[in-house]
Amino acid sequence: MKKFYIALLSSALLSIIVLGWLIDAFSQNTHAPLDEFSMQSKMIAGFSKQLATLPPAQRSNYVTKLANDFSLPLTYKLNDTLALSPALLMQMQTHGGLILEGEQGFHMLYSNQALSPYHLSMRLDNSFEAEQRDDIILTLLFYAGLCVFMGFIIYPLAKRLSVLNEAAKKFASGDVKTRIKVSHFTYIKDVELTFNRMASQIEKLVAENKLMASSLSHDIRTPIACLRFGLDAAIDSNDMPKVKQYLTRMENDLDHMESMLKSYLAFATLEQNANRLTYSATHMRSYFEDILAQLSPKLDSHKLSVQLNSSNDVIYADLHWLARAVTNLINNACDFALQHIYVSATVNEQHIIITVEDDGPGIAAENFSKVFSPFFRENNHRNRADKSYGLGLAIVEKVADWHHGRVYAGKSKQLGGACFTLKIALQHPSVK
Repeated sequence: MKKFYIALLSSALLSIIVLGWLIDAFSQNTHAPLDEFSMQSKMIAGFSKQLATLPPAQRSNYVTKLANDFSLPLTYKLNDTLALSPALLMQMQTHGGLILEGEQGFHMLYSNQALSPYHLSMRLDNSFEAEQRDDIILTLLFYAGLCVFMGFIIYPLAKRLSVLNEAAKKFASGDVKTRIKVSHFTYIKDVELTFNRMASQIEKLVAENKLMASSLSHDIRTPIACLRFGLDAAIDSNDMPKVKQYLTRMENDLDHMESMLKSYLAFATLEQNANRLTYSATHMRSYFEDILAQLSPKLDSHKLSVQLNSSNDVIYADLHWLARAVTNLINNACDFALQHIYVSATVNEQHIIITVEDDGPGIAAENFSKVFSPFFRENNHRNRADKSYGLGLAIVEKVADWHHGRVYAGKSKQLGGACFTLKIALQHPSVK
């Protein structure tokens, strides 16, 4: 919008300057460069000189002849017929004469010593109305030109707002894939990008909710069926040891359902934490050493060795959620690794780059992007953990998104198994 404000102000100033100059030039061209009163003053002064050469008795007839010959409203009268003050009577004898304005127009009065006590009077047509009409036309032209100039600036904005409005209507009608094709020649580029980000986020949330509903309904059928089978078997059996065995299985199925529901509900409310991040600084090497220390029981139980390659740079992030993401990646590696896990953490000018590699069976290339979808699990090999619902890597992707980063899956070049790369934006304590 800043770009629009600057363009609007610049166009307003430019249009006023340009239109003012054009109208001024037009006004100067449409008006005679000579003053009309100056010309009439010279004419009446010339007539007075001719009258001075004639006898007084012939002057009245000569003035009448001049008026007819030149088609001028020219008269020759006594000064006493004028109801003027002595000062104004004296002004008639100046070089420019005396100009009076009346209802019918302007009157030019002129006299000198040779004509006294008479004076020449010339009536001029009133050009005020014509000038007023010209002023109105010029004013209308100015505002019309200003509207045209402003239209060139406002039209692109109105067009882009119309595009935004149509996109919003389509999105509201249920087309969550609607996006705005951002133009370089737009004043509201930030608004359009924000709309696209919002639409992408909503589309993602809707897809996750649909996927969660379908996955939950699918995954919960098995423990419910087991409960129903165990309950029917316990009711029909008279053997108490068998009944206790059925009840034990039912309790395990209930625990499994409870764990599943907790995981699903935790993931459903995960997005609420996006605006509750608490950034703090730490040294990277000691931070990753603490994470590995917390995971050492699982690593030892799976008899896995871990190699850590980390610099000791100071990083700035939400350390709780970053640790959650790294822990999920290492847990995932523990579930599939055979003997070795490699963890790397480096910092470049713009990003913190964390990689977790293992020597397990790896991930099929067509599933590199699918593994971050909630509830996705490959069919060719199962997680060794008893309670896996395909949410660990989905949480990693959300944490990466919260930190303005991304996570990638691939093949490990040095161990041959899976390789996960978490790349987040490098922040500073003054910027969140």
